[in-house]
Amino acid sequence: MAPRNIPTARRLRIGMELRRMRERAGMTAAQAARTLGTTQAQISNIEANRFGVSTDRINTLAHMYGCTDRPLVDALAGMASDRTRGWWEEYRDLLPPRMLDVAEMEHHATALRVAQVINIPGLLQTPEHARALFHEAVPALRPHEIEHRVSHRIKRQAVLHREAPVPYTAIIHEAALRMQFGGREAARAQLEHLTELSEQPHITVRVIPFGGTSFPTAGHGLDYAYGPVPTLDTAQLDTAHGSELIDAPGQLEMYRLVLDRMEKVTLKQDASRDVIHRLARNT
Repeated sequence: MAPRNIPTARRLRIGMELRRMRERAGMTAAQAARTLGTTQAQISNIEANRFGVSTDRINTLAHMYGCTDRPLVDALAGMASDRTRGWWEEYRDLLPPRMLDVAEMEHHATALRVAQVINIPGLLQTPEHARALFHEAVPALRPHEIEHRVSHRIKRQAVLHREAPVPYTAIIHEAALRMQFGGREAARAQLEHLTELSEQPHITVRVIPFGGTSFPTAGHGLDYAYGPVPTLDTAQLDTAHGSELIDAPGQLEMYRLVLDRMEKVTLKQDASRDVIHRLARNT
C-alpha cells in the first residue's frame, strides 16, 4: 500500500480551524509568523496540515489568537494526538479518498443524524441492497470495484454495533422504503433488516409518509456527524460527483435546522416501525 501523502479530511479540519482562529483574531499569516517567530510558509503548512501539528503548537497558536473556547482547543489537541490507523486505510488504493473520509467522520462522531429520500441510509443497508445500488453507479463499476464498495459500506456499519455504539437517528421518506433495489426479495429483506435495527435503543428511525406536508431539501441525502464540540460538526451531502463534506459554521447551522424541520413532519418511532413492517409484509 502506498504511503499516505495528503492529510485526511479530519486532519485538514485541524488546520482549517486554526486558520479560522487566526482570521477571527484579525491577523494575517505574515503577522502570525512574526509573532510566533517563524515563517509565513510554516503557518501555511500548519493550516494545510501538510506535516501534522503538535498539541503544544495548537495550544500556543490558540493563546496567540486569543481563543478562549477551551473545549474547542482541547478537542483539536485530541484530534492532533490521535495517530490511530483506521480500518478504512485498507481501502486507500481501492476507493476514492472521500469515501474513506466519510468512514473516518462516522467513526469519530459523537452522534449521527441522517435524512434520505430515495435510498435507505448506508449504515442501515443490507449487502444485497448496497450491491444493487452500486450496480447502477454512473460511470459503471467493474465487479471487483462493486465488491470493494460493498465491503467498505458494511464495515462502516460497525459504529452501530461496537461496545459503545454511536447514537443514530435516520429520517427516511416512504419513497425510499418502496424502492425495490435488487428485486422484491432483496427489498423485503432490507425492510425486515431496517425493522430489526429500529428496535435497538441507540437507533431511531423516523418515516416521512406519503401525503404528509412539504419538507425541506427534498431530493438529496444528508448525513450530519456531531463532533466533540459543535464547532467540529460535519455535514455530508450526497451528490452526483460523490460526497461533499461541509464544515462552515453558517452552513452547519442551516443543516441542523433542515434536519429539525424534516423530523417535525415524520411519524413517531412506533408508527414509523409499523409502516416499515407493513411494507415488508406486502412486498
